[in-house]
Amino acid sequence: MAMGRGEATRERILAITEAAVLAKGFGATSIEEVIAEAGITKSGFFYHFRDKNELARALLQRYMERDDVLLDEVFARGRELAADPLNGFLVGLKLLAETMADLPGGHPGCLVATYCYQERLFDRGVRELNQHIVFHWRTRFRTLLEEIVDHTAMQEPVDLDALADMVSTVIEGGLVLGRATGDPDILPTQIMLLRDYIRLLFEPAPLAVH
Repeated sequence: MAMGRGEATRERILAITEAAVLAKGFGATSIEEVIAEAGITKSGFFYHFRDKNELARALLQRYMERDDVLLDEVFARGRELAADPLNGFLVGLKLLAETMADLPGGHPGCLVATYCYQERLFDRGVRELNQHIVFHWRTRFRTLLEEIVDHTAMQEPVDLDALADMVSTVIEGGLVLGRATGDPDILPTQIMLLRDYIRLLFEPAPLAVH
């Protein structure tokens, strides 16, 4: 379904702003430069966004929705390809790593991390939404891990909230390290190492041969 003109303009503003924020930060991104690149008037911009904090909230919401679509797809596909929750999760992580590796020039970066480093620029609503996204990721991954625990015993006791946070930490940390080093292979490599850890955490150790 094609977007209407107003919706298309709003999406263009968000795309331009996101690219600028990931490249140089929110504080260094001005409404004027966004207006100029979008080819709209200042009143046209303020028709869509009352101020920069409203723009920041819209960027975060858009970022979370895109992440949800991607993660829903890869982990649903993993379950389709595997007979049990553990292998489904492992396949999902492999598909996620492959998706990140196939992005031209690597993933552009993480808005959540960018906002955390510049949180003084934002109002309470933006900060709370940023926190909500982190807890949303925790819930998502904990739900998948609980399904695994229901079918497969852990070899070592690990708190599921902490393990769910570890999944987010590896993904977001991989984005930061990849950005800092200019190496797009860091993120998919880290995801695959996480995959190995989770496999070892649940799979029984092989019996020693005497």
